[in-house]
Formats: sequence, C-alpha cells, structure tokens
Amino acid sequence: MKQAPFQLLSNIARANLKHALGLPAQEEVQEYWSGVAFSLSGCRFVAPMEQVGEIISVPSITRLPGVKSWVHGVANIRGRLIPVMDLASFAQSEINTTALKNRRLLIVESGDVLNGLIVDSVEGMQHFPVENFDQQVGPSPDILNPFLHGSYKHQNSQFTVIALRDLVVSADFMQIAV
Repeated sequence: MKQAPFQLLSNIARANLKHALGLPAQEEVQEYWSGVAFSLSGCRFVAPMEQVGEIISVPSITRLPGVKSWVHGVANIRGRLIPVMDLASFAQSEINTTALKNRRLLIVESGDVLNGLIVDSVEGMQHFPVENFDQQVGPSPDILNPFLHGSYKHQNSQFTVIALRDLVVSADFMQIAV
C-alpha cells in the first residue's frame, strides 16, 4: 500500500520517537569566586585574582634609611623599582623572623601605586563556590580589619577576603617614614 509523503514522514517520526533517548539531565551550573590564597602570621587570606599581578620569591632588597621597620626597602623587578613591605610586620607592628627565602612577594598594583608585599606563604589560586561566602571575617590582626570583606570556607579552613589594592593606598600603609 502506497502512503502519501506526509503520512510516510509522520510514521517514520513516530517510530523514531519510540527508540529515541531522552535529553541529558540538565546540570546546575555552580558559580565560583577565584582568588590568590596566602598565609600571614598563622591566618589564611585570599585576595581577588585581579589584585595580585605576580607572585615571586623575595628578591634582593636595597634597604632605605629613615623608614619604619616593616618597610624592607626597594627591589629591582624586571627593571622597575618596587617598594617591598613585610605585611605581617605591618599588621602586628613587629618584625617577622621567618627567613625571607621561605616567604613570597605579592606584587600589587593600584593605579600608579606599585608595591611588593611579603607574606609567609602562598597557597596559589583557589576557587570557592559563591554560596560559601560568609560576611564574618576570620581571625586577623586588627589593623587589617578595614580591608577585610568576609570569608570563604573551604575544606575545613576559613579564608578571609582582603582588598590588597585598598590596603596599599591607605593612609596607614603610605606613611612609611619614622
């Protein structure tokens, strides 16, 4: 029996539907916030990715006279003179005794201001589900409180979010002379 073309196509479509697999389950996309994690005096921090231009070993530093103890001096990094500050010493007003060779330098640029911040260690780039954000900040030195903006919990650890760009242009941080 001969079928009309439209009827034939309809029959083929119905037969194919009986054997067709269902659409794949739609997975919920999880949004992440990324930052550079580092430790400082036993506290864990994370800075937004766009605020850390580079992470390097602490280079040779030329000392400067008449500056506060947390200002280590200046370093030549790829032809640019960059002031180098010890963030732990700034935050605690005491000199950190951890060997410089084991510490890292975060290069932070805020407009025309370029700074190298010495931290105890860097844990690298971390990705946190945005729903893990908490308004509460983790333990940290009081002088850093104006620059802290909540925290993320990750693998039983709390990482406090710190705005390094705001820190390096703050009045307390810019006042380096003794």
